[in-house]
Amino acid sequence: MNISSVLSLLCGVALFLYGMSLMGDSLKKVAGNKLETILYKLTNTPIKGVLLGMIATAIIQSSSATTVMVVGFVNSGMMQLSQAIGIIMGANIGTSITGWILCLSYIDGSSGIAQLLSTATISAVIAIIGITIKMTAKKRSKRSIGDIMLGFAILMTGMQMMSAAVSPLKGNEQFVHMLTVLENPITGILAGILMTVVLQSASASVGVIQALSATGNISFAVALPITMGIGVGAAFPVLLSAIGTNKDGKRTALVYLLNDLLGMLIWSIVFYSVNSVVHFGFMSMTMTPVSVALINTVFRMATVIVLLPCMKLIEKFVCFIIKDKPGDEEDQADFSVLEERFLSYPALAIPQAQQVMNDVAIRSRKAVRRSLDLLTDYSEEKFKKVQVTEGLVDKYEDKLGTYLIRLSARKMTPAESKKVTKYLYTISDFESLSDYALNIAFIGADLYENKITFSERAQTELATLKPAVMEMVDLVVDSFVNDDAEKVKRVEPLRELINALIEELKSHHVDRLSQGECVLSNSTLFNDILTYVERLGAHCSNIAVAMAKLETHNYSYVQHSHGKLKERDADYMEYFEEYEEKYKLPV
Repeated sequence: MNISSVLSLLCGVALFLYGMSLMGDSLKKVAGNKLETILYKLTNTPIKGVLLGMIATAIIQSSSATTVMVVGFVNSGMMQLSQAIGIIMGANIGTSITGWILCLSYIDGSSGIAQLLSTATISAVIAIIGITIKMTAKKRSKRSIGDIMLGFAILMTGMQMMSAAVSPLKGNEQFVHMLTVLENPITGILAGILMTVVLQSASASVGVIQALSATGNISFAVALPITMGIGVGAAFPVLLSAIGTNKDGKRTALVYLLNDLLGMLIWSIVFYSVNSVVHFGFMSMTMTPVSVALINTVFRMATVIVLLPCMKLIEKFVCFIIKDKPGDEEDQADFSVLEERFLSYPALAIPQAQQVMNDVAIRSRKAVRRSLDLLTDYSEEKFKKVQVTEGLVDKYEDKLGTYLIRLSARKMTPAESKKVTKYLYTISDFESLSDYALNIAFIGADLYENKITFSERAQTELATLKPAVMEMVDLVVDSFVNDDAEKVKRVEPLRELINALIEELKSHHVDRLSQGECVLSNSTLFNDILTYVERLGAHCSNIAVAMAKLETHNYSYVQHSHGKLKERDADYMEYFEEYEEKYKLPV
């Protein structure tokens, strides 16, 4: 390979990674919970997952591309690792379809149909459709669909560039001779692995073996070990795609490698052990393109049949290899406690719903705390945690909300009904807390990336506001989780004090602008922080009101009229004065 081929190979890798990133990010924008629901329904049993993987891979003709997408789904939280294993197994079967399509090239010398079904043609069509949608669509969601298609096309173009960069090896006589003499199982398997790592495509490697078989120089003894090695080598681009993903994304890529590695080990041991005793007569049989495609398909199907019952063991093994660090569990959703069979027994279902609801509240609080920290102490890790938490809380709201609605239709005691009503009233407000936390986190990222700093006075005022906001959120979450009707009475006085602080901060900010102490370009970010904090307070108030209505039936301290209280009891005034003194702005 010359320097031009090396640069082309590296360019292909860059396009591959960018295409995967663009496709994954656009999927998140378009799909939300809908795609997760569809995928969950299509992969809620191992057989469905295998069928989905087969169909998807048969369409796009690349098990690597299918698995890359699955890695993206798992990395974004739209799919669980257990669901992904079945799709990956199916993808290993689906990729063998390409070999059968390539057989069309050897029928009467025709290559038309195979050319129409090539990856290059499909990628080109998808790219054209994608750019058309992106350029003409008015809605952002539709433009994101165009980005998904463009991302896929870029990903596939990158794979094609990587293959094209090393394609001269296909015509290299020494390379061809090496393959035709590899009848030793170990060297044959290693050759299949190496060839596929270089060509970056299992389908391309099978195509090379089919082309060589047309010359009459490939025997069964050569084709079988190379075919076994091809699957293992095809894991390389998938492992490459896992760079930068979370632990579950890396585990998903490892499943792909493990699936082919186990298949290769199991069947090579079984086959060659039996052959050493029986001495199969077909080992010297001359292969044809059709027989190569048949071996590839049979080997992959046999692997899936053997490994399908072992999906749980595979999941445990990859989790053992790639272990969680302390605290990683907070970035993972667990909906298993929402057992549908409990719906007929509210006494069992409500504690499960309460457990999840409390988890939603605690996660939302963590998101708010981290986002406020990002304004003064930015870190990419903390920012990503806010993003992950916001996504998980969204999914919790969707699944728990559906569960609670179904539960509310059941016959319950007054106490049980009150709890379900409380959760239904408050879940959307807790989800909104995580939404505004993410908005604040993005401001923190803007401040860091653009090296923006507020004036010293503005920083001091925000430093006074931040602990007040966190105390308000703490009050709401603690009172909710502990079912403390007394503590929740403190929320509204503190919220009123925070609103007063916000108005004062806005007034001071205008004064600084007029005096030239602040730059106008920073003004929007400062005001956005205050706006999002104000909205955090509104949702905390909504939660407090819901709890007060259900627990105390005393609303005197939460009745508003244009932000002014109609009446205040003694407790309210005491709490307000306490917070007024505690969070007084420095002179």
